[in-house]
Amino acid sequence: MSGQGPNSGPKAENGARALSGRMKALLEFGPIIAFFAGYVLLKDRSFAIAGAEYSGFLVVTAAFIPLMIASTAAIWALTGRLSPMQIVTLVLVVVFGGLSVWLQDERLFKMKPTAIYLIFAAILGFGLARGESYLKLVLGEALPMKAEGWMILTKRMTGFFILLAIANEGIWRSFSTETWVSFKTFGLPIALFAFLMTQGKLFEAQALPKDDASKDAGN
Repeated sequence: MSGQGPNSGPKAENGARALSGRMKALLEFGPIIAFFAGYVLLKDRSFAIAGAEYSGFLVVTAAFIPLMIASTAAIWALTGRLSPMQIVTLVLVVVFGGLSVWLQDERLFKMKPTAIYLIFAAILGFGLARGESYLKLVLGEALPMKAEGWMILTKRMTGFFILLAIANEGIWRSFSTETWVSFKTFGLPIALFAFLMTQGKLFEAQALPKDDASKDAGN
């Protein structure tokens, strides 16, 4: 029998265990895809549970909460760490999702992305007011850049999070639940990917030389 346990595996530069690309995608996006699939299957149904009537959306929301808890727990078990973004997201899923099911009000869960993006924008904005880039604390090892580059990216990311919050509010308030679910499942990730792609010139211009990047990662 091999001497390797379930926590063995490649190490990230900060000492945390690294996940393979497929496993990372499965754990991070699997619950979201499952939520979308569940909604498509149950959106036109209602369920009588404990004497109360629940829409398919609320049933799927109730199932999404333990799925997110399990996924986040798996990430922690496999890597030995959770990012602040993962922790905040899980807490808000539990709070807003739980309240939506308890109060039978789907609007609360639809407001969750708004809360998440505004919290992230506020945290980054607070760092900027102090002359710091909190984004560097999260992504510095994966994306070595000069201090100036991190400040520019943090300002842009703060504005981007605010725009996402506004977009989420506009979508859920003005369109159908089906449209919002599609926006949450596909629109938000695509928007984030597109934003990062547009930052290519910044990454290139502000990238640290290899020697400096190694020194920066070691600090």
